[in-house]
Formats: sequence, structure tokens, C-alpha cells
Amino acid sequence: MTGLSRREVLVLTGAVAGASLAAVAVGSPALAAPPSWRGSETQNGWPVVSGAAVRTATVEGSDARLSLIPGAVTTLLVHVLRRFHYEVETLAAGGVSGHTSSRAVTAPLESNYLSGTAFAVQPAAYPAGSTGNFFASQVLIIRDILADCGGVVRWGGDDPVKPKEGHFQIDVPPGDHRLTSAAAQLAAPGTPPDVWTTTRRNRARTLETRQHRG
Repeated sequence: MTGLSRREVLVLTGAVAGASLAAVAVGSPALAAPPSWRGSETQNGWPVVSGAAVRTATVEGSDARLSLIPGAVTTLLVHVLRRFHYEVETLAAGGVSGHTSSRAVTAPLESNYLSGTAFAVQPAAYPAGSTGNFFASQVLIIRDILADCGGVVRWGGDDPVKPKEGHFQIDVPPGDHRLTSAAAQLAAPGTPPDVWTTTRRNRARTLETRQHRG
């Protein structure tokens, strides 16, 4: 091969690189459309609902808004969000998503948004499959929040299939008495509890072990 000028080398190199990137883009799984959830029920056993069945919920002390089915589900999930906002990470407007009508999911747990029984904090910051996003002290508080809810709320970080650390969902089926019982027992907003007490730590560890096994 005859010698090439510097300009010719740069042009040739750019062409090869562009072709390679195009080939990767065409065959890349990351660019493929996510699968669609086809069931009439979501992963946690709740029915898929339309936008008419949900209501807008607010989180005290923040500008966060999201749509959830009313009743005990909203009571519990807003309690989780309230403590998350004050003790884990500040919530801003648009920083939380709840019910959706889109059936596109990247993990089975995301189907629960269709039933208005789950929410995601900063979905872009905490995508499914990404772990280790919270400090140990933040995880400690998340565990305490879950224990506060009597074990009826599950953290996406514990999902055995594809964890999603910004995700929280109701973890009992419709009509389960534990749901209304847990909602009734939640304390009104006030001074954050001391998550380091022996009783609270033991309760949180017990629930963590049970949810990992589940």
C-alpha cells in the first residue's frame, strides 16, 4: 500500500469508526424496545387500572406529586415517601413517578406502576439493574421505613430478578388484612424516629431476612 497523507488517514479512521458504531447501534440490546407487560394483573397481584382509578397524592414538606390508587395503598406509600424525603434524600417536583399506563417494562417489578401500587424515586438516577446507589446509613433508614410499614411494602433493592433501588411497592395482594392494619398503625408525621434503637434495628433485620428469602 502506498503512503497515505495525514488527512487521508484521519478520514479513513473516521469512516471505520463510524461504521463500527453503526454496527453496534443496530445490534445493541440496549437500544431494543423494552418488553411489554401483557397481564391483567401486575407482579404483586393487583389489577391493572386506568388513570380514572388513581388520585394525585402529595408528600408533606416537598413539591413531589404522584398518582396512586386511593386508600391504604396511598397511606402507606406516601408514608414511605415522607420519611424518604426527610431522612434519605430530598424530593423535588417531578422527582417521583407513580401510576402509568405504559406497559413497557425493563423488569417485572415495574409492572406494579400499572396498578397504582408502586412508585419510583428518580427513575433515571436509579434504573433497574443498578445497585450500590445509597450509603449504608441510607439503607439503614430504608430498612427501618419498611419495618414501619409492617412488611407490606417492598423495596426494589431487594428484588431477586433485577433490583431497582429507587422503587417501592405494595407487597401483599388486594384484600389482605395486613394492608389496612399497617396503614391504621402508622404514626402521624412528626419527629423522625431513632433508627438505631435495638428494637427498631432487630425489627428491620428480621424483615430484611424475610424479604430476601421471599
